[in-house]
Amino acid sequence: MTGVRYDVADSVATITLDRPESRNRLDAAAMSELVRHLGQAAGDPGVRAIVLTGTGSTFCAGADLSAAVGGDEAGFAGSGPQALVGVLSAMLAHPKPIVGRIQGHVAGGGNGLVAACDVAIASADARFAFSEVRIGLAPAVISVVCLQVMHRREAQELLLTGERVDAERALRSGLVTRVVPADELDTAVDASVTTFLECGPQALARTKELLRRVPALDAHAGFDMAATMSAELFASDEAREGMTAYLEKRRPNWAPHD
Repeated sequence: MTGVRYDVADSVATITLDRPESRNRLDAAAMSELVRHLGQAAGDPGVRAIVLTGTGSTFCAGADLSAAVGGDEAGFAGSGPQALVGVLSAMLAHPKPIVGRIQGHVAGGGNGLVAACDVAIASADARFAFSEVRIGLAPAVISVVCLQVMHRREAQELLLTGERVDAERALRSGLVTRVVPADELDTAVDASVTTFLECGPQALARTKELLRRVPALDAHAGFDMAATMSAELFASDEAREGMTAYLEKRRPNWAPHD
């Protein structure tokens, strides 16, 4: 048993880290399942958005340190860092929006999962810590995704001190998108997912591509790529349906209908 659940309902795939007894730590099996489920969602035309969450009092406590200390080559002491690269890369390159439902404590590599989500909504009672430096490690792999979303000064303090902070501090740092009261978390996540369901699937995938690629390009290359993409989209069936629906004052065929 890997402790990662996959469920689909109402066009939404929910991927749940479900090993509360181990604080949803990431071992080799869990990371393999995460990649598999992300691929499953990407290839399913019936899935329009993804929710990533956990069970118990912890969203994700990061690496399975018992495997690392024990010298288990299947754990973080061996192939673990590269396996985490695979998970985070799959999230960044995913064609469908990923909403993080952050219901509990987040430590170590769990922060990387939060940062790799397109939208991360945290419960007000969630707590966050880049705990690596407290145990002689560095937040190496997750720095690639965390530094893309966090403000530099905040990142310097939080990554260098390993201090545990509340959800509001995580919000100020840029790590999460929104903080809501615990009893409003599911409502906020549902509202975010519903917003994505109103958008064209192809349009979302290509917009995610822009967000991923444009910052790494100079202006000339960026405009070239964007102009090519724009022309392709204008000529697509999805855009034709969307523009026609707008002009006819009706909902496009991909949007939920009452």
